[in-house]
Amino acid sequence: MFENITIENKELVSYITVNRPSQLNALNKKTIQELNAALKVCQDDRDTGVVILTGSGEKAFVAGADIKEFADFSIAEGGVLASNGQDILFDFVENFPKPILAAVNGFALGGGLELALSAHIRVASQNAKMGLPEVSLGVIPGYGGTQRLAQLVGKGRANEMIFTAGMITAEEALKYGLVNYVVDQKDLISTCEGLAKKILKNSPMAIRSAIKAVNAGYRSGVDGYEVEIEEFGKCFGTSEFKEGTTAFLEKRKANYRKA
Repeated sequence: MFENITIENKELVSYITVNRPSQLNALNKKTIQELNAALKVCQDDRDTGVVILTGSGEKAFVAGADIKEFADFSIAEGGVLASNGQDILFDFVENFPKPILAAVNGFALGGGLELALSAHIRVASQNAKMGLPEVSLGVIPGYGGTQRLAQLVGKGRANEMIFTAGMITAEEALKYGLVNYVVDQKDLISTCEGLAKKILKNSPMAIRSAIKAVNAGYRSGVDGYEVEIEEFGKCFGTSEFKEGTTAFLEKRKANYRKA
């Protein structure tokens, strides 16, 4: 079904792996399109409650974009490249209605770091290295990196990382607030699975609303508090709210998958 990625599902978790190890899992046009298609499958799949996104091998999560694809682009073509990429993948990931966990296993550079930034939670292996080196190529991050990095680590740290085109270690990323956890390479996926299990105990509809509300706080011209109020109210009309409150009052565990 796919050439550059793999997808599998077990126990309500879908695993999407960028599988171009000889290219350090670099993002090209086809890979971006395949990631979009795989996520659409997960979006509609009742057996997917959480997505774990990673790269094949131990060297790289995603080591940037495939530069040879756009080296000769015009101004207009460059704008379309960024706009299309953000629309079909990076914004899609950020606004995905089910939690996406990025398991950062090695280099996450350029578009690779931007992909991790788009995810809802990031877990890094100890050997991970992260950076946005675009200015060394005479361009800037174009898949949301200038915005999402600053949101996570602050303007000063983001400026330093972008202006110097340097890489930071996993421990530095943890210190900056760029990743949630740093673990041994061998524990990376199992740590993400542990987080997934905790998430899967809770209401999928409530989590979907939480994603919308949290993201709204970072959108220009959008009142995040108003979105929170709206989403909070919507929860009261769901069978999952009824199940959750009934289970609490009956002193039992809620079963949201049957609600």
